[in-house]
Amino acid sequence: MIATHKASSLTALRYGVWGLICALLLAPLVAMQFTEEVAWTASDFMAAGGLLGIAGAMFEAIIRSPLRSTLKLVILALSASAVALVWAQGAVGIF
Repeated sequence: MIATHKASSLTALRYGVWGLICALLLAPLVAMQFTEEVAWTASDFMAAGGLLGIAGAMFEAIIRSPLRSTLKLVILALSASAVALVWAQGAVGIF
């Protein structure tokens, strides 16, 4: 019973993460319909999709790994920080 609950909560978490990735890719597409200030090209969408796809695959690998929960959370936080840093660099060039 406990294993089934854990598996279903992990499945919901995985769907939530992939849904968030899809939402992050759809946000600029929707914004482009309403303002001229957002002007992504196909290569921008491909770069963002690649970055977020790799991040999602890393999330899947980390969640499925046999590591302790605390270590998983640390690795996930570092991975999310790295993705945010690359995203910010691509958006405004912080370095």
